[in-house]
Amino acid sequence: MSGYNAVLARNTENAPAGIGPYSQTVAFSHYNNLSAQLPIDPKSGKLTAGGVKEQAEQCFKNIKAIVESIDHVMSDIVRITVFVTNIKAVDAVDEVYKTFFPTYVPTRTTVAVAALPMDALVQVEALVSNGEGTIPNAPQSGDLIKLTNNTANAPISALSAQAVSFSHYSNLSAQLPIDPKTGRLVTGGVKEQAAQCLKNIKAILESIDVPFDDIVKTTIFLKDISDMEAVNEVYTTFFPDSAIARAVAYVPARTTVEAAALPMAALVQIEAVVSYGDGTPPQLVEDRHGIIIEANNTENAPKDPLSTQTVAFSHYNHLSAQLPIDPKAGKLVAGGVKEQAEQCLKNIKAIVESVDHALADVVKVNIFLKNIADIDAVDEVYATFFPGGVPARRTVGVSALPEGALIQIDAVVGNEEGTPPIVK
Repeated sequence: MSGYNAVLARNTENAPAGIGPYSQTVAFSHYNNLSAQLPIDPKSGKLTAGGVKEQAEQCFKNIKAIVESIDHVMSDIVRITVFVTNIKAVDAVDEVYKTFFPTYVPTRTTVAVAALPMDALVQVEALVSNGEGTIPNAPQSGDLIKLTNNTANAPISALSAQAVSFSHYSNLSAQLPIDPKTGRLVTGGVKEQAAQCLKNIKAILESIDVPFDDIVKTTIFLKDISDMEAVNEVYTTFFPDSAIARAVAYVPARTTVEAAALPMAALVQIEAVVSYGDGTPPQLVEDRHGIIIEANNTENAPKDPLSTQTVAFSHYNHLSAQLPIDPKAGKLVAGGVKEQAEQCLKNIKAIVESVDHALADVVKVNIFLKNIADIDAVDEVYATFFPGGVPARRTVGVSALPEGALIQIDAVVGNEEGTPPIVK
């Protein structure tokens, strides 16, 4: 990359060192991407003693230490993701959560997964605003403001904002299939629930004057991965949403995984990351209008009609989760988790290179494993692609993955050149 926007990886001794080849936080442009924090005591390097409350508190203490080490505060967090191994533990986590966010609340996703590294009961991840930006020796608009939003047309929670915009992105809380009028799950099966999740997302976007087709990435958490085809039927009725998007067959990048359980015993939950072309004040006028979405697919990685391999907007590229599929054969590669991890990363590398970037531009990696015990084997392969351990990272064990894969990986990549209007 050029010296315009720099990938800035940082670590502090006041939070646990990574248990793999990754950094605690990686800043690029106006966001800090934090690695998911386990309940590890940074002094001992071991899990903190106690139950889920004590573990949740340690996770948040670690996040706070990282945030403060880069001269930020907890209210700069725009999104929190909570992973638990028992959905019934969420109430205990919430008690702790409230003490760290007594007034302002970020957007939030909560999901139960099959397993977490080190047999932890909880793991917490944060995305943090970075008002000063990452232009070396040339601070950007350090007084950029966050815009939080709630509408009565979507479910309201005291523990999370529906949308938090900062700079050129809006991050939405994961939407459950809750009817906002009744506050209860909609009746019916997974199709009806998927439709309600997407309706809620659409209502939130309309409340901030953002079109549905400005979504750049969705993450779908399913209670049963075999419901994916039914969800896809509904999904295609929402995407593409406009004549312009239909003309180019635009669909966002996407990740789909099976959750062990979801809040309120829902069958599906959907999270969205949205482009925000107007930016948040006081960005300069020339930085706030006409920025375009750039979607890209390459023959060198697997294609899916329901997702774009990478969607760039402003200074980020959001990649669809990559399965260990050989793009030539269209099938899972032979072998075990090492071979599958290598293919996932090869696919990511092919996509990144197809948009004239390099793996050194990757700021965040999310790894979903069928067996959490495979992480050491995965790290052997991972270190050959990221020898400096720069990207921030999240690793969770999931109940099942599409195609019966053992591993799935997605990534967020810096886009130094941005996406200005195309001049013909």
